[in-house]
Amino acid sequence: MKKNTTLWLLVVGIVLLLAIFGWAAGEVVGLVGDTIDAGLGPVRALSDSVSTQVANVLHPTPTIIPDPVTVVHEVRSLARLETIQYSVEKVISAESSQGPFGFLFGDKLLFIAHGTVIAGVDLEKLNPEDLWTENGVLYVRLPAAEIFIATLDNDKSYIYDRDKGLLTKGNDQLETAARQAAVEEFTTSAIDDGILDQAQVNAENYLYRLLTQLGFPEVIFVDAASIN
Repeated sequence: MKKNTTLWLLVVGIVLLLAIFGWAAGEVVGLVGDTIDAGLGPVRALSDSVSTQVANVLHPTPTIIPDPVTVVHEVRSLARLETIQYSVEKVISAESSQGPFGFLFGDKLLFIAHGTVIAGVDLEKLNPEDLWTENGVLYVRLPAAEIFIATLDNDKSYIYDRDKGLLTKGNDQLETAARQAAVEEFTTSAIDDGILDQAQVNAENYLYRLLTQLGFPEVIFVDAASIN
């Protein structure tokens, strides 16, 4: 019996020693881990700082400094009735020096252009003789519709692809020429699509509602080439 008790106490002692040793080892490992993390913290911070500085060098944020002097060349009153707007997208291909040595000195780009075309009627061109009444009917001869604005949306337009020759830095004016061509294409496409005819119809519809609300019982629009 005494032998069994001694053996039991020995087992319990060994278990307690293992438990104490395991706890101490865990504390040491945790302490070492915390020490390593604390030591590597400044290194990680320095690495992040260097990465940020390298990114700023490779991809700098442009600084815009406008000239404080503004010159106004002209101020003019407008009486334009805008009646229709087109949102246009056009793919423009521009190239230069694409001869036999194009692979050396050539420059070619593909420009995706987004823009706006606005048309309407310039009421400043409406003369007193263009409105008259007969038998209670108001006759109106509106000026012909015209394009007011054809502009490029720089936020949405971009160069999709560019291929430069091996011995050239590219044509500095090529993108400018592509942008100018895009605006011209906007206007041509809008006119071909009938923007002026629709602008004229929209102007007549708008003015018809306005003039009838002003008390004219009947309003008739006549062709701009008609003679009173």
